Amino acid sequence: MSDDQLAPGEHHSHEEFRTPHAPMPIELPLDDAEASTDVDLKTQLVRFVITGAGSGVLDFGITLLLQYVIGAPYWLAKTVGFIAGTTTAYLINRRWTFRAEPSRARFIAVIALYLVTFAVQVGIYSALSHVWPEEILYSLFAYVIAQGTATVINFAVQRIVIFKIG
Repeated sequence: MSDDQLAPGEHHSHEEFRTPHAPMPIELPLDDAEASTDVDLKTQLVRFVITGAGSGVLDFGITLLLQYVIGAPYWLAKTVGFIAGTTTAYLINRRWTFRAEPSRARFIAVIALYLVTFAVQVGIYSALSHVWPEEILYSLFAYVIAQGTATVINFAVQRIVIFKIG
């Protein structure tokens, strides 16, 4: 039935507009534009930094909470913070920074990259935690150094390799 055949004030229900397509996975509502990998370098870099800053705050916040409030060992606190931060960063970067469609090959490549950067981050953070006093300021310095190193590796590999994968 078309809208012109309905009585005044009557509307179609949502049930009538169902499509035969399978539901899409939940996406972050950051950009409604069609996904593509042709986003320019400057835009990608700015978006990557914004995403990284937000994800970094999440990572560091969880790390501090677990290490100083809960009393978890620094390596465990950093591990949980890293997982939360990188998962958030991947979801936002895939959709907003690189505007890439979901891909199993890309997801596997990201997991491999994150395993490498996990080792780099936790390794640097743990090494610096051994030589510096266990205080929040020194933990911040260790975090910034570890995160900065991992960020450079992540951006380069994601831009040059991972988001070129179909």
